[in-house]
Amino acid sequence: MRVFLAQFIFAVLLAVVAVPTLASAQSVTVATVTRPPFSMEEDGQQSGFSMELLDELSERLGWQPEIQRHGSFGTMLASVQAGSADLAIANISITAARERQMDFSQPIFESGLQIMVPASDLNQPSVLRAIFSRELALAIAAAFVLLVGGGMFMWTLERRAQPYFDRPLKEAWFPSFWWALNLVVNGGFEERVPRTPIGRMFGVVLVVSSLFIVSIFVAKITAVMTVEAISGSVNSVKDLYGERVGTITESTAAGFLDRREIGYRAFDGLDPLLDAFEKGTVRVVVFDAPVLSYYTSHEGAQFGRMAGSAFLRENYGIAFPAGSPMVEEVNRALLTMREDGTYDVIRRRWFGSIQ
Repeated sequence: MRVFLAQFIFAVLLAVVAVPTLASAQSVTVATVTRPPFSMEEDGQQSGFSMELLDELSERLGWQPEIQRHGSFGTMLASVQAGSADLAIANISITAARERQMDFSQPIFESGLQIMVPASDLNQPSVLRAIFSRELALAIAAAFVLLVGGGMFMWTLERRAQPYFDRPLKEAWFPSFWWALNLVVNGGFEERVPRTPIGRMFGVVLVVSSLFIVSIFVAKITAVMTVEAISGSVNSVKDLYGERVGTITESTAAGFLDRREIGYRAFDGLDPLLDAFEKGTVRVVVFDAPVLSYYTSHEGAQFGRMAGSAFLRENYGIAFPAGSPMVEEVNRALLTMREDGTYDVIRRRWFGSIQ
């Protein structure tokens, strides 16, 4: 009986302590948008680097977050500006324009923009691809026909005058071709010099024409590689002009493309943008490097690959309504997380080793 009474008193005391704790938890409305690997929903649970960071902040600051997942960046940021959300977190770039309308925490992630091109695009022109191209194959076939034809014509002229050509028709085609090939490449054989006047004249024509044949091969290889390099992959910002470029409306990527006067098609969200890329409606995507990198290493591996290096370096932060008193406590918590290594653990879990 005493044991039961002691357990009952302990349970009551625990409940008395827990109730104020739960009651004191601050309800915080958090706006976000789906941006793998920063913010997403998997099996009904919030997931991603930013959402895990939010969980750690909530535990340290006594928050009880209520997640509002928006369909676009615009509506997410608008909810912060209007005060209907206490904060917004995802992959939100800290820009001067946004700072005029809302407050930001200290940076939570360093990023930049990058280019994504179709996976089938080639990085560099290849000699092997040039050699096995259709254009060069046609040139080789034409050269083969000319050499066989030239050799057989020489056989017709020299078969009774030059012992090398003195053989029946069914056996003559390859020796005749070999003679013409050696004449073009090496200048011929001294012991197999044509002996008839017409044969000698034709031999001179073949030697002179060899200069053009070799030039054609070199020119074809060069032309194929040049065309491949020009029409192949986009590797830098200067290659974006004239391409079918896509990005997201009102993103930092859109602002960058506007300043560079690069034409692009704007989409309301990431899913429509990636869908258009997969269907070929847009050929090149310019957007946040970690988002595109995550896509190309997961579900989009068969569709796209990263091109060039990141540019327009930028920092992501947590957005708050202007004048929010929460900014200071969040910054202190973020600093503590960096100092005690918690931030590094979370970052490493989503992006691997820290450079």
